[in-house]
Amino acid sequence: MKIAVVTDDGNTVSQHFGRATHYSVLEIQNGQILKHEMREKQNHRHFANEHQEHTHVKGLQHGFDATSQGKHDRMFEVITDCEALICRGMGAGAYQNMMEHGIRPIVTDIANVEEAALAYVRGEIVDHVEKLH
Repeated sequence: MKIAVVTDDGNTVSQHFGRATHYSVLEIQNGQILKHEMREKQNHRHFANEHQEHTHVKGLQHGFDATSQGKHDRMFEVITDCEALICRGMGAGAYQNMMEHGIRPIVTDIANVEEAALAYVRGEIVDHVEKLH
């Protein structure tokens, strides 16, 4: 299985999904990491020419409007082969959109990329949905 973890340095799980620059994609079998690959991720700076980092539409929760959903789609393009995505912070709209793409989002308090991915595989990771914004 492949697990994506948002990161800037390949070692630390990013605290902000949208601002992270990369995904660490770990291929894991039988509890062992077989491959650890870095993939560039679209982030807020890629959308700088669009009017705002976040679009807020009256009556909609943050990240659920069409513009935000389109940004999320572009952020997910490079991890469609992954079962789950692990981060330490994420907007509720991105979280929901990721589930719609068939990728399980997890907000964790584990800071190390490999520890977080292995905890997911062992079924020991806690999804802290209370950290969604």
